[in-house]
This record gives sequence, structure tokens and C-alpha cells, in this order.
Amino acid sequence: MGTHFFTGFPGFIASQLIKGLIKKDKLKKLYVLVQESQLAQAAESIKVIFQELNVTLPFEIISGDITLNNLGMKEKELTKIQAETITMWHLAAIYDLAVKKEIAWKVNVEGTKMVCDFVRSHPSISQFIYFSTAYVAGTREGKILETELIRPDAFKNHYEETKFEAECIVEQLKGDGIVTIIRPGIVRGHSITGETIKFDGPYFFMNMIDKLKWMPIIPYVGKSDAHINVVPIDYIIDAAIYLVNHGPALDKTLHLTDPSPHLVEKVYGAMVKELTGKEPKGRFPRTLAEKGLSWKQLQRKLGVEVETLDYLTWNAIFDTTIAEELLKNSGIQCADFIASIPSMSKFYNENKHRAEFHIPIY
Repeated sequence: MGTHFFTGFPGFIASQLIKGLIKKDKLKKLYVLVQESQLAQAAESIKVIFQELNVTLPFEIISGDITLNNLGMKEKELTKIQAETITMWHLAAIYDLAVKKEIAWKVNVEGTKMVCDFVRSHPSISQFIYFSTAYVAGTREGKILETELIRPDAFKNHYEETKFEAECIVEQLKGDGIVTIIRPGIVRGHSITGETIKFDGPYFFMNMIDKLKWMPIIPYVGKSDAHINVVPIDYIIDAAIYLVNHGPALDKTLHLTDPSPHLVEKVYGAMVKELTGKEPKGRFPRTLAEKGLSWKQLQRKLGVEVETLDYLTWNAIFDTTIAEELLKNSGIQCADFIASIPSMSKFYNENKHRAEFHIPIY
């Protein structure tokens, strides 16, 4: 059991990590750093988690901001943190593919720099687990290694660019024996229950398919021989928690990605079949799709961001050698994506009418 300090709560991944730590009896005390505007939501989220798991644990919700010095924390809160041995998790970030650069830079880059400065100034932090993304690779193609952090010729969006810059900052902590950098693939809901809290990533395809299911046929969008790397939240949670206080994970970067990803077209076909009962037929030119989706009104109508199309033809494979070595005795494996599309679709159909699950498109 230990004391854990989170940024990024009450986000989905942070909430699931807290649940997982409790279930595995690894959480003795909890600190969460939360923006003032989210204090009430954070308090309610912790209450719900404790009620669901029927536990009571000491916790503290700290009002702060990762873009400020000392994360905006008061002196008495800093003193408490300094007095305890802590595992720190940094998940706070802007995850939107369509985000404007200045917003993403402020949170993802400047915020991460402030968090790293905080880690350096607090020797009580025994492990710092940073959630990056596999997509720091930008437009690089081919095999992407966990040991590489190579600046690509370009990025597909400002999210990728700012997460790359942020990981460069975190990389500088290596050698101190405290940092573990996790690069997840595109995260989806639970592989068995389908549970998630927002319909982004692969759910953009589901939104589009659902909106077009009235058509006699649903075509493929362009032609692609690329793979798509989508991982269930339970794999991310189980693997990340296993790495807590796991010596070999210190000073390591690992891909929590699907070691056996499917072709984009196979995934799309399986989604169309599950959601409509029909096989996709024909092809709609990708260039026309991009042109149409450049119109914000159509993006909102179909529930899909145009930036999603960039991943349909991006041909890269994430090497998972380090992740597999670290997890080899854990029994933790990534569930097959296509095999769990039925549970994913079921949860989607049950909740697609709820506005809070959908990403606003501006």
C-alpha cells in the first residue's frame, strides 16, 4: 500500500487507476490536484468511487493548476507532500486532436515542465509515472521503438506535437531512477463491459456509422493498408498499476499498445457489421471525405472530427519489446480489438443519446 498523488482527476483514466489501486490494495492515501472549477466534480467522483468499492480511505483534494509554480499549491499542502513517500501520476493534458496550439502548449508542455520541476524539488516522490502517447511519433512510419524519441518531419495535429515536446521534458528525469513513461495507443472502453465516459477516438467512427446507417449501403472511406492501434482501458490500468514500485520499470519508456493490431479496414468493417447488420460496400474517396468534413456543420452532424481521417492511412507499428519484458510474469495481456467490438457497440448504443458522452466540435 502507498500514497498516490494524481493530476488529471476526475478524468476517465485517472479515475480508473484509482479504482484499480484500491481493488489491488495498493492505495493507502490519496491526493488529487484539481482545478478550482472542478473541485465539486472531483469530490463527487471520489464519493462515487468509494461507495462503489465500499471503502473509506484518507484523501485530500488540492486546488491547484499544473501551469503554475509549485502547481499552485499552498505551503501547508507542500509540507504534507514532502513528509510522505509518494507515487506521483501525471495525466493532466489536453487530449483533443482539434485543439489550438496555444492551448495545448500551455497545458501539455508548460504544465508538464512545472510538474517535472515539482518532482525534482520533492525527494519524497519515489516514482513518477507520466502518461505520454504512442503518437509522439507524429508522421514517422514503419516500426516505432520504445527507446526512440525522434522528432518527426511533421505532426498530424497540435496534440501530437505538444505531447512530443512534453515527453522531451520528462525524458530529462531519466537517470534519477524515478520516472516511468507510458505511451498508450488510442484508448477505448473496457474490453468486457465496454464502459467509457466519452465517445472519442474509435467512437468517432461509430458516430459516423450510426448517423449513416439509414443508407442502403455504407462505403469504406478511401483505401488503406494501415493498422490502427486501439487498446482497452482495462489493459492500460492493469499494466500501469503493475508497474508501481516495479524496479525494472524505472527510467523506462514503454508502449502500452496492441502488439497485434488490426488493419483499419477490418476494424471499420467489423464496426459497420455490428452497428448496422450490413457489410460495408464500395468506397467513398478520402479526398472528398476530407473536403466534406472541413465543413464544421457536417462534422457536428456526423459526430466526427476531420483530424480522425489522418489515422486511416498512417502506416506505423509500435514495437512493444520493453512492455512485454516488464509485464512477462504478470498475466496481463491486451484484449483483441475486433473480438470486443460487440461489448463496445452495446455500451455505445445504450449511451449514444446522452450528450455528456459526446465531444463538442467547435
